[in-house]
Amino acid sequence: MRGLDGLWWLLLLSGLLLILQKYLHQEIQGVFLLITRNPNISQILFAILFFPGVLLHETSHYLMARLLGVKTGRFSLVPQPIDERRLRLGYVETVQTDVVRDALIGAAPLIAGGIVVAYIGFVRFDLSAIWMGFQRQELQSWQLLVSKISQNPDFWLWVYLVFVVSSTMMPSKSDRKAWLPIGIIVALLLGVSLLAGAGPWLILQFAPVLNKLFRSIAVVFAISVVLHLIIWPPCLLLRIVLERVTGMRLA
Repeated sequence: MRGLDGLWWLLLLSGLLLILQKYLHQEIQGVFLLITRNPNISQILFAILFFPGVLLHETSHYLMARLLGVKTGRFSLVPQPIDERRLRLGYVETVQTDVVRDALIGAAPLIAGGIVVAYIGFVRFDLSAIWMGFQRQELQSWQLLVSKISQNPDFWLWVYLVFVVSSTMMPSKSDRKAWLPIGIIVALLLGVSLLAGAGPWLILQFAPVLNKLFRSIAVVFAISVVLHLIIWPPCLLLRIVLERVTGMRLA
């Protein structure tokens, strides 16, 4: 549906981010393991690397729960190994409530992370100006803008923050548990509306607004996907080199 192209971009980019996140995390853990040759130390290094993102992830759960009047239990940012290949970086315990509040609490890291990524991308890096220059085929101005951004004294700090935040903002399986009932309810309401003949009116009134929202969120995912695509090949190459140097092979 052309009027909801933002939704399809959002679904595509979010799926790509989930895949890239998984494989990039595996490469980073593999590099740490090959360097330290100690699973415990490699997991600690991994947790330290992503700590700012984990802090934002768990804090957003906690604050959203408190904002919605949901009681919270234990709050932890101490990494805990699940097994040799998996690590729980943090958690917040909340009392189970209605599906709407559960869904909002589960979505809190995505909302908070998206705001941070958007702020860095459009305020600190001014990506909107770069994109406009690219669209207008003003190559020289586009290159100047990119060069100006890279010369920012805090450039690498912002890149690091975008990476760790975008790489940890995706809700976990437990965070998404209330999304299915919400999705079913929305689908049923939409189906009833279409059967009642309200489809054209709904499309006219809500499709443009929703599409703008979906496009905006998709842009945040696009920034995250591009950064993961840039970082993944060097990590893959480093892991391969370390395997050859150390003689170790990761399963």
